[in-house]
Amino acid sequence: MAELNARDTKLVQYLNEALTKEKQLEQALQAHIEMTTLAPYRKRLQQHLNETKRHAREVERRVKKLGGTSEGITGVVHDAAGIVQDVAAKGAALAQGPVHMVRGTSEPEVLLKNARTEFKEEAEEIANYTAIQKLAESVGDKDTARLAKAILREEKRMAGFLEKLIPRLTTSVVQAEIPRGQRNGGRRRTASRSTTSRRKTTTSRSRGTGTKSTAKRTTRARSGAAKKATSRSRSTSARSRTTTGRARSTSRKTTGRKTTRRKTASRSSR
Repeated sequence: MAELNARDTKLVQYLNEALTKEKQLEQALQAHIEMTTLAPYRKRLQQHLNETKRHAREVERRVKKLGGTSEGITGVVHDAAGIVQDVAAKGAALAQGPVHMVRGTSEPEVLLKNARTEFKEEAEEIANYTAIQKLAESVGDKDTARLAKAILREEKRMAGFLEKLIPRLTTSVVQAEIPRGQRNGGRRRTASRSTTSRRKTTTSRSRGTGTKSTAKRTTRARSGAAKKATSRSRSTSARSRTTTGRARSTSRKTTGRKTTRRKTASRSSR
């Protein structure tokens, strides 16, 4: 096999580093799936496990296409340090599963710690493939750049899922492990109670003010009605007096006329 030039040697090096991480994550994801009881989370982990296996196959094929080998780091950097790094990474991958099985004080906390670990691993993968894409573009390797970009898109999608999931899992830990009286620092409840009492006081005051206002309006209305009634009564009395006066005046005139007539008749008879 011909010796790789500097360009391909660096590409194979970066690709092998990404491949080692993919193999490591296969073991961790498998362990996490077995521990996960939350259906949507479990389903997403299974999907990403399938993506991870596919990424490993695609990267391995690309390494071979460049003339390298997927067994450790090849070319000028294929030395004892490279072999030790490869073996250590594989050993860590095999050890992660059992270690993750005993983490956490409750089931929600186990899921939360797993999600945090996965988020950290996704960040490392995003860094790996971002570097590979830029390296490939810089040296004119369009195929490697295209592969890195496609894988990077899926890694970012998984990281976004975990970023939204972690706060929800943290809330589940609080509900499972923190007594109700100790949540929110115990201060917000007191504040809410005082606020509620203030609202009640304000409401009662406003109601009292409204009642007083209504009473005043009613008193004013009654006073106005009484004044109107008094005015009407006085007007009626005045009219009655006027009518009585007129009747008396008419009666007097009639009586005077009758008297005059009587006198005239008496004089005539004489």
